[in-house]
Amino acid sequence: MSGNPFALDDASAYGRWRDRKLTDKPKALTDLVVEVGDMAALSPAEHAALGDRLRRANMVIYAETKPVPGRDDKQALAALGRAFGLVSLDRNHLADDDGITPLAVAADGPRSRYIPYTERPIAWHTDGYYNRPQARVRGLILHCVRPAAAGGENRLMDPELLYIALRERDPALIAALNRPDAMTIPGNEDEGMTRPAMTGPVFFVEDGRLGMRYTARTRSVEWHPEAAAAAQVIRDILESGAELFTGLLQPGWGLLCNNVLHTRERFTDDPAQPRLLYRARYHDAISGV
Repeated sequence: MSGNPFALDDASAYGRWRDRKLTDKPKALTDLVVEVGDMAALSPAEHAALGDRLRRANMVIYAETKPVPGRDDKQALAALGRAFGLVSLDRNHLADDDGITPLAVAADGPRSRYIPYTERPIAWHTDGYYNRPQARVRGLILHCVRPAAAGGENRLMDPELLYIALRERDPALIAALNRPDAMTIPGNEDEGMTRPAMTGPVFFVEDGRLGMRYTARTRSVEWHPEAAAAAQVIRDILESGAELFTGLLQPGWGLLCNNVLHTRERFTDDPAQPRLLYRARYHDAISGV
């Protein structure tokens, strides 16, 4: 594609990219679901089917039908990531030694202080929105071992569709969100972690690919005045329900994506069979699709 679709002064390239994106986008959640036998050993046809959804939506939901009994699910998840060029794990301080994080309710310890390890809902965000640019989270896998007894659905949105909605409304919104000082996440001093304040744009382009860092939180975030109005438009669009998918990952299902916008609804856990998902964050973007 000639031109730069993300340059605000290149309406022609943007129009071609927008039209293709809107034509190719999945229309329903079921369009995102691909059955695979074993995520650690994809067939060429399975890899191609996953790649098709990733090209069209920046995400795919895989549903395993023949996982190997007794396998290590975390090793299988890592193998799936490697099949799509995901190798550089974001080894945050709450991850296990292998760089993959078990998401389960934590009654005590460092994890218990953070919302992902509680039954509370998580608002719209991209993972790692507080990371420095050199360590951005570009790829993400969420693999479900056991869902909650009730609740815990995810809402999902392709950031490229949000970009289109904003630019169609007013290109000035994109200009504000592209500012290098658009959004600041204050620093954090906590047990086992020291994180400096991180200021940067909401939308950015790397190697011709559109990326996004975002949180809908109203606390622990500071907006540049020009970006604050655009952030409110983002919230309005996300809450309108347009272009969103809502679903609940089942055992052996997972989300493979280029760090799309997502939420997690409140859930109720069963202590006898507690909710467990594995999360792998990568500094790589998905490739080979």
